[in-house]
Amino acid sequence: MHQPIKELLTEAWDPAIPDLATLSPIEVARVMNEADKTVALAVESVLEEIGEAIATITQALSHGGRLLYVGAGTSGRLGILDAAECPPTFNTDPALVQAVIAGGSEAVFSAKEGAEDDFDQGGQDLKDAGTTSQDVVVGITASGTTPYVLGALKWARENRIATVALACNQASGIELWSDITIALDTGPEVLMGSTRLKAGSAQKMVLNMLSTGVMVGLGKTFRNLMVDMRPTNEKLKDRAIRIVSLASGVSLEKAGALLEEAQGESKVAIAMALWEVSGSEARVRLSELGGILSKATPSRQQKGG
Repeated sequence: MHQPIKELLTEAWDPAIPDLATLSPIEVARVMNEADKTVALAVESVLEEIGEAIATITQALSHGGRLLYVGAGTSGRLGILDAAECPPTFNTDPALVQAVIAGGSEAVFSAKEGAEDDFDQGGQDLKDAGTTSQDVVVGITASGTTPYVLGALKWARENRIATVALACNQASGIELWSDITIALDTGPEVLMGSTRLKAGSAQKMVLNMLSTGVMVGLGKTFRNLMVDMRPTNEKLKDRAIRIVSLASGVSLEKAGALLEEAQGESKVAIAMALWEVSGSEARVRLSELGGILSKATPSRQQKGG
C-alpha cells in the first residue's frame, strides 16, 4: 500500500526553518545552502543501489537495449535534461537514452501538473516509444507516488522490462513496482513541497551518476576524458584537441592535425596516435575492440605516454 501523500517527508512542513519572508536575501541564501548540504549525504546512503542500477543499464545497452527515463513535472524535465546531454557528451544515438514526460513535449516548458495523475498514460507513452524487454525504464518521482510514473513502471514490469525507481521518500510504496529502488531521504523542503529544491538536486546527482557510469561501462571515456565528445563549437574543438593530447601524449599541434585527419573523432585520433596507424586502420582496430580504448595495450599506452 502506498504511503498517504500527507505523510511523505517531501510534503512535510519544517517549523525549524526560519520564515523566509522575514530574512534578508543573503540570509535566505544561507538557509537554503545549509539545507542543500544534506543532499550529498542522502545520495551517499543509496550508492549500492545506484551501482546496481548502473550495472543493469550498462548490460542492457551493451546488448542493443535503450534507457528510458519517465517522470512528471520537475522529475520529468530532469530526465529530459540528462537524456539530451548524452549525444553531445558521449556521441550516442539520440535513441539510446530517451525521456518520456507526463503531458508530452508541451510539458517541458509549460507546467502540465494534472498530467501526472493519469496512471494508464505512463504505460501508454512507453508503449508508444516502442519500449521492449531489451530496454531499462527508470521512473523518476520525488514523492514516490506519482500515478503516471507508477503506471509506467507497472506496464514495464508486466512486459518483462527491467525497472529502476528513483524517489526521494523511503518506503513510499514505489518499491512494489521496481526491480531496483533508489529511495533517498531528502526530508522536508525549505519551501514546503517544492521538490525542485533538495529533491530535485538529489535526483540530478543520481541521474548524473547513472548516465556517466553507464557511458564509462560502454567505453565512452578513456583516462577520465570524454573521448567520444562531439566538437560542435569552438570551445568543444579546443577541448577535443586537449583531450587527444592528454590521452595520447602528443603535442597540441599534433593533436589538432590528428583530429582533422580523423574528421573530428577524438577516439579515432587518439587511437591513431597510440597505435601510430592511419585513420582507417584505427577505426578497424577500434571496431574489433567494441570501441573501448581501455581494452587496448598499444606501445605508447604501455609506456604511460
